[in-house]
Amino acid sequence: MTYLKTRSHVGPYQPFGGMLDQFFANIDQVHGRDELSRAFPRVNIVENNDAFKLELEAPGYTKDELKLNVENDVMTISAEQEQEDLKEDERFTRHEFSKRSFTRSFRLPELVQLDAITAEHLNGVLSVSIPKKAEVKPVVKEISIG
Repeated sequence: MTYLKTRSHVGPYQPFGGMLDQFFANIDQVHGRDELSRAFPRVNIVENNDAFKLELEAPGYTKDELKLNVENDVMTISAEQEQEDLKEDERFTRHEFSKRSFTRSFRLPELVQLDAITAEHLNGVLSVSIPKKAEVKPVVKEISIG
C-alpha cells in the first residue's frame, strides 16, 4: 500500500486568510451579489458555424426600456428604468426600488453581418442573434499566356 504525503498549507498568515474570507462574505451579504448583477447583467454568448447568440439577463425591464445599437463594430446594450412617481395621497412606508440602468458593450468580429442582427426580449432575457458572413472562397482564375 502506498500512502500519499500531504502538505498542510498552514503558515504564519493562515488566520488572516479566514478573516479576509469572512470579510468579503459579509460584504456580499450586506450589499448582495444582486447589486453587481443589476449594474452589470450576466451574459451568455454561444457560437456555432452560422452565428453568435448572445443572451443577456434583463429581468424587470420592458422591451421599450432596452436599447441595442452597433457603432464602429461595437455592439452596445443599455437600459434605463425610471422610478415610478407616487400619487398625491400616497407615501412610502418602505422604499427599496430605485432607478436602475446598465450598459454592456461587446466588440464584434469582422466576420459578422451587421445589417442582419436581430433581437428578441422574452421572459426577462434579451436574445440577440448575430449571423456570420458567408465564407468567401478565394476565386482562382487561370489566365492563359499568349
